Amino acid sequence: MSHTKILTLNELEAKARALRDAGRRVVMCHGTFDLMHTGHIRHLQRAKAEGDILLVTLTGDAYVNKGPGRPVFGEDLRAETLASLACVDFVAINHEQAAIAAIKRLRPHVYVKGSEYRAAMDDVTGNITREKEAVEAGGGSIFYTDEITFSSSSLLNEHFGVFSPETKDYLQAFRRQYGFRDVIELVKGLSRLKVLIVGDTIIDQYHYIKSLGQVGKGLALAVKYESEEQFAGGSIAVANHLAGFAGDVTLVTALGGIETHEPFIRSKLQPNVRPEFFFVDEARTVTKRRFVDSDLNKLFEVYFFNEEPLPESVDQAVCAWLDANLENFDVVIVPDFGNGFISERMVDILCAKAPFLAVNTQLNSGNRGHHVINRYARADFVSINEPELRLAAHNRHAPIEEIAELVGQRVKAEHIAITRGVKGVMFNDRKQKKTFYVPALSTKVLDRIGAGDAFLALAGLCIGGGLPAEVAAYVGSVSAALEVQIVGNRDPVDSVALFKYITTLLK
Repeated sequence: MSHTKILTLNELEAKARALRDAGRRVVMCHGTFDLMHTGHIRHLQRAKAEGDILLVTLTGDAYVNKGPGRPVFGEDLRAETLASLACVDFVAINHEQAAIAAIKRLRPHVYVKGSEYRAAMDDVTGNITREKEAVEAGGGSIFYTDEITFSSSSLLNEHFGVFSPETKDYLQAFRRQYGFRDVIELVKGLSRLKVLIVGDTIIDQYHYIKSLGQVGKGLALAVKYESEEQFAGGSIAVANHLAGFAGDVTLVTALGGIETHEPFIRSKLQPNVRPEFFFVDEARTVTKRRFVDSDLNKLFEVYFFNEEPLPESVDQAVCAWLDANLENFDVVIVPDFGNGFISERMVDILCAKAPFLAVNTQLNSGNRGHHVINRYARADFVSINEPELRLAAHNRHAPIEEIAELVGQRVKAEHIAITRGVKGVMFNDRKQKKTFYVPALSTKVLDRIGAGDAFLALAGLCIGGGLPAEVAAYVGSVSAALEVQIVGNRDPVDSVALFKYITTLLK
């Protein structure tokens, strides 16, 4: 029976060791194998010819980051399909994003990849080079097959209804202008930029609970505490998103002297983020505690923050730092959450001196009705959602395109993006007098927290780096699509995941 070929990775490691000790030549292949086709079969058959035993590892569902609706087939079905092939001797599911650890454990004599991986420059993840090093460190070698190839992503995109007709039309039109290699090379070029982030630090706490129902006396809801998790959000999350793409990232923010969370925040910062912390002695670092059920529905939220303006001494210190340093950066990104950090004097300095200024003014429960983009006299790029846009214009009913143009004029923004959740993004390129629409690029939404921050970070960096508006809107939308598949700000958007997603969508 084919299922006897399916082992755990631990079992496969022991099997590989025994086979090597018995003098058998062990060959290994690795992949997603989401849609088995002739190219896969010929590749695996050719791989088997390089030795006595063919071991295949496949990427587990949780680590397949290839775009919306992927994987189409679950890990168990994919493993069963592989095990049904006569040329495959044993199969294991690899619960990691890359094959490197599995290679080190299995130590194959030969590790086999398809011809499309022969050129290192075409490897968007950078994993092939690391896989080759791991194989050779174990005494093995890498071999590239030259069999017929098909793109599983192209076949799935075209025939399996992964995308809505609107999304397919958008991607086809975009693909006529930009291939995935074009977009990736443009994004890689942003590593030359020096970026400054100025904004509120927010500690996001998720308290996971189970509902017990109504209390015995009264109308209150009783819940059972299960666990909790803490994330570094706000400007910290934006800085971490940018760290994977810009070579030099500086963060200016304030922490409270009470419950500062500084050790936790420093532990969560990416290595190339340089923080400039200013401390407010009598305040807490802004903390938002959310009570979340098993489906990630937010039931209740508690704010811990100081509603008073910054102390004069702290305001002066931040303004002095900005005044002295703004000219040293290529791009300044301001996630302004309206929680009290960014003062009017800071806004004036940012508007006057930032070489390129990207801004978001978030509407939330702590600032509702008091915080709009109009506080900025100038911004080169604005990213806000539709309620934030309509509040800024005090206009509930006019078409969103008209309001975007009006707000863009007020803040002198050449580019303004309106994020619209499941409707995607409307992007107004006022410089070229063009408006275009990007549909939502994710079919799976786990948690919407942080999606707007991811869009601001990547779209703002692209526009600030001189990339075409169409590319900025696309890259920002891909980053948001990745972020909605992550709980809270558990992980930043990284280049490997972004490039894989870009590649899948445009194949």
